[in-house]
Amino acid sequence: MPFIPLIAMVRKDLVIFFSERRSVIVSFVVPIAIASFFGVLFSGPTAGHQPRIAVAIVDQDGSAISQAIVSGARADATLAVATPTADAARESVKRGKIGVAVIIPTGFGDAAGHALFGAGEKPVLAFAYDPSHTAELAMVRGILTQHVMQAVSAEVFGGAQGQQILTQTLAQVRSSSMADEDKRALIQLMSAAQSFYDRQRTGAGSSARPRGLTMPYTANEEPITAGSNIAYNGYAHSFGGMAIQFLLFAMANLGIEMLVERERGLWNRLRSAPVSKTTLLAGKAASGTIISLAILLVAFAFAIVVFRVRIHGSVAGFLGVSIACAFMASTFGLLVAALGNSPATARGVTTLAVLMMVMLGGAWVPTFIFPEWLQQFTVVIPVRWAVDGLDAMTWRGLGFASALAPMGVLLAFAGIFGGLALTRFRWQQE
Repeated sequence: MPFIPLIAMVRKDLVIFFSERRSVIVSFVVPIAIASFFGVLFSGPTAGHQPRIAVAIVDQDGSAISQAIVSGARADATLAVATPTADAARESVKRGKIGVAVIIPTGFGDAAGHALFGAGEKPVLAFAYDPSHTAELAMVRGILTQHVMQAVSAEVFGGAQGQQILTQTLAQVRSSSMADEDKRALIQLMSAAQSFYDRQRTGAGSSARPRGLTMPYTANEEPITAGSNIAYNGYAHSFGGMAIQFLLFAMANLGIEMLVERERGLWNRLRSAPVSKTTLLAGKAASGTIISLAILLVAFAFAIVVFRVRIHGSVAGFLGVSIACAFMASTFGLLVAALGNSPATARGVTTLAVLMMVMLGGAWVPTFIFPEWLQQFTVVIPVRWAVDGLDAMTWRGLGFASALAPMGVLLAFAGIFGGLALTRFRWQQE
């Protein structure tokens, strides 16, 4: 392969790219801006600030049990509780101001106390929710389960309302048609509980106020990375994903420009130089790799300076994944030029192809939120390996060995794209 024409073509592409101010702005500034936006969305809680779920609780009952439920929810660090009217709560959900509204109906406390022992129908706790906030609905429902059980059990076994409920329930059990052995066991259980909390109220027990049933465990939430001093930084993922997206678009545009050059007869003039198609494609691949690598490194340099993204893993692994990703994107541009019939048709097809790759590859949102079957499918998407490789070298803090698989797969895709481009390359438009 003649190196002088190769170097000349690489230099020409780089000069053209950096001489077009609009192209430089789009390629460098836009991915940084969009990555910053996605980083804000997915960066997680910051120091001293724990995000809370906005929920409205409407207490239409006003009983000791319902008031205890509201108090427990207010004290919960996960919830930001408001107590509007039922109509105002539904209107807030309708307008998207809150995700979930909980309505405690009239008579809930009394009915819940009787239902605790299966002696009455279970009351209905109404949840009004925004259909786009189903995840928050599940979280609120689970959190309220704890507070409802604690409030109901505390009042039933230790409150004034609870004494009436126990007395009524004992009478219902004695007159019920259940088996005598079961009846005696249940009466003995409730009588013992009543006696225990009577002692507490009169000061014979160790506690002045019964707390009711509580969760039988506490949770220790420990984020796991490769090092104890590594904190998750969502900007690392967003900058990697957005940079990959825009370097793919830049290389697809490079391929479309090659089609424009072919229409103008430039390829025939290069052929008469003479320049082989291998030299032409190698020059384009080299210049495309340099431009792609520049986009990726500039984006991460901005993230490192502004958002404190760090390469906690292997620096060599990070550079290796970056180079492999840039080479893959560059050969993708060659494939666009080799398969495209005209710039117009190639532009539409490649836009769809790039968007599908970045969407399925986890560049926009992490792949763990995908359905399981889709997660398995995405292993055939090169962007998935690029994103996972960059994540591993940045916030996951993994070693060089973890970069080998992404590098190998990306280079394999580059070989496939480049091989197809070489075999399907045409000097003239058919």
